[in-house]
Amino acid sequence: MKITVVGSGYVGMSNAVLLAQRHQVVIVDIDAERVALINRGQAPIEDAELADYLANVPLDLTATTDAAAAYAGADYVVVATPTDYDPATNFFNTRTVEMVASQALQHNPATTVVIKSTIPVGFTVGLRRQIGSEQVIFSPEFLREGTALYDNLHPSRIIVGGQDSAAQGFAELLREAALNQPEVLLTDSTEAEAIKLFANTYLAMRVAFFNELDSYAQVHQLDSRQIIQGVGLDPRIGSHYNNPSFGYGGYCLPKDTKQLLANYADVPSNMIKAIVDANSTRKDFIADSIMARQPQTVGIYRLVMKAGSDNYRASAMQGVMKRIKAKGVEVLVYEPTIKESHFFNSEVIAQLAEFKQRCDLIVTNRHTAELDDVADKVFTRDLFGGDR
Repeated sequence: MKITVVGSGYVGMSNAVLLAQRHQVVIVDIDAERVALINRGQAPIEDAELADYLANVPLDLTATTDAAAAYAGADYVVVATPTDYDPATNFFNTRTVEMVASQALQHNPATTVVIKSTIPVGFTVGLRRQIGSEQVIFSPEFLREGTALYDNLHPSRIIVGGQDSAAQGFAELLREAALNQPEVLLTDSTEAEAIKLFANTYLAMRVAFFNELDSYAQVHQLDSRQIIQGVGLDPRIGSHYNNPSFGYGGYCLPKDTKQLLANYADVPSNMIKAIVDANSTRKDFIADSIMARQPQTVGIYRLVMKAGSDNYRASAMQGVMKRIKAKGVEVLVYEPTIKESHFFNSEVIAQLAEFKQRCDLIVTNRHTAELDDVADKVFTRDLFGGDR
């Protein structure tokens, strides 16, 4: 088959490489530099497995800025463009998804458009009416930054919001490319959209719960680690996704929780709003804990959400950083992915040794061996190491 993937971020690249093992895949992106990188066999995002596959695995994969040519003859057009949450409208900004779906069907009326971008509940049904075609389906993506290809090669489940032959065919494409035996679920489109938002909001709730447990333990001078270990021994709870942090962040959880809350506008509820509010409260608490140490110069060690990722959009660390700066404290940043000299008017230090020397307190969401030699300066709530 010929499959066109629009967008070369985590979702687009991981799906493109996954499917290019068995099929002809064309990636469309407006960024000529990213297109050139992909055509040289290099990853435009930080993902170790993705880089390895591009360099060493035979793939029928090309990239282009010519969308019309890419759409021609495609059996499926996979839309993986970003849909940032727009606080002004209280909904995702879905303009790029609407534009791509419309253009793809104009150039190739026989294709099936598969939306992989995160969208509001009910969006696909509305889009079908808007463009006058039933050949649009939604398939939620469940991946982590930095391990996007791995998560697509070993999916926990495959869900496609459609039950016709095109939906079944796309589910089979994903299943045959997987290295495990995932369960496949075909649902209606609106139910698939709800699955995505509810799944991510549950994960956000779990992050918020253990963060609030940690806040309680700090205020009452208790050992958070002991409490969390004891709670996790209950098999109904388990010892996963329980490591305290500065809050949930990244591409999905902040915007998905807010979008789900917006979808609850006419539904009696308390919990979804509490999850959204809890994340802001945690950042306030972390910032206050840092300020209680009366630092003169605070160093922010890495803005990215976790190791192996190059994304710091909506990271919890940025929220903490803004709160500290608002108190008038000097903030320095160590973030190798930033090439500029300043980030939001804070100096970016390129050399780690200089960064350590100039800061009297170093704030990090996740501990790393790079900071072992200045452990007495480090502030973190990472109790278990990593992103468990």
